[in-house]
Amino acid sequence: MSGVSTSTHRASRAGRRPLAIAGPPAILPPVSEPILDIRGLSKTYKGGLTALEHIDLTIRRGEIFALLGPNGAGKTTLIGAVCGLVRPSGGTIHAFGQDLSTRWRSLRRRIGLVPQELALDMFDTVSRTVNYSRGMFGCPPDPQRIESVLRSLSLWDKRDAKLRELSGGMKRRVLIAKALSHDPDLLFLDEPSAGVDVELRRDMWQQIGELRARGTTIILTTHYIEEAEEMADRVGVINKGRILLVDETRAIMGQLGRTEARFTLETPLAALPAALQSFPLALEDGGGLLVYRGGDGSGKGKREVADLTRALVAADIDFIALETAQSSLEEIFVGLVKNREKAA
Repeated sequence: MSGVSTSTHRASRAGRRPLAIAGPPAILPPVSEPILDIRGLSKTYKGGLTALEHIDLTIRRGEIFALLGPNGAGKTTLIGAVCGLVRPSGGTIHAFGQDLSTRWRSLRRRIGLVPQELALDMFDTVSRTVNYSRGMFGCPPDPQRIESVLRSLSLWDKRDAKLRELSGGMKRRVLIAKALSHDPDLLFLDEPSAGVDVELRRDMWQQIGELRARGTTIILTTHYIEEAEEMADRVGVINKGRILLVDETRAIMGQLGRTEARFTLETPLAALPAALQSFPLALEDGGGLLVYRGGDGSGKGKREVADLTRALVAADIDFIALETAQSSLEEIFVGLVKNREKAA
């Protein structure tokens, strides 16, 4: 939980940890028309490994959708199935209202992918690599568009450099440039922020914001859960090939978010007084710490903490410090995965 510290007479504050990125794009109301509709999607590899198990997922046109899950959860396999890199064992995928299995060549032209792995010809130049990617999707040459993409990712000065001469972060920029070169309507970002510097993340999210403003739908997987919380319209949680939850980001925070407040008492209590029995409280640290755990992420917890503070003052129970924290999407995600694993 992210913390904020206060005191009855001596207040101090510690803000929530800052994001590693700067200036995420503003969240706009998504259009309800689905751009991707997945039904009963399954993938079992030789040897019996099930990577996806009856996945149902609908992506709205124009939204930013974050797919969260631990390593091996099936995120990359799901993306690969949509992008034609993985042959599903069952189920259907409809993109742009058409069956992807029968119209793959024409539909793939409208999909962009930034993969996790650096799959590049290290002896080619940046400019040729990005231009070739655009041509591979059947798009006519457009030097101005390529220049715009390269400049937006701080690659223009490196356009004639060979890829083997670039740093890891610059190579990641080239992957993003390739994915954007043919102006996709649906863009997949598979762990795009993993192992990259702050500057690249800032440039990348700025480019995503511009794409979003033009109506591009963006699906990202990430371990930087703060990004999903800040940017995504909706979040899906996947684990062991199954979708555990899909909902609006704010709704998830509202339903599963919790507030925790820790009052350090001046004098330890042997038991909770009657005036505090209506609050979800626990005495810890030998009665010297009064802990509130409640709320639902909608602001209820903060209101109850305020009521509790007044109740303590009315009951002449002095405290010397108060620390409050609101559960993050990361904590909600970890809790969901653990609870489902226990239930399995």
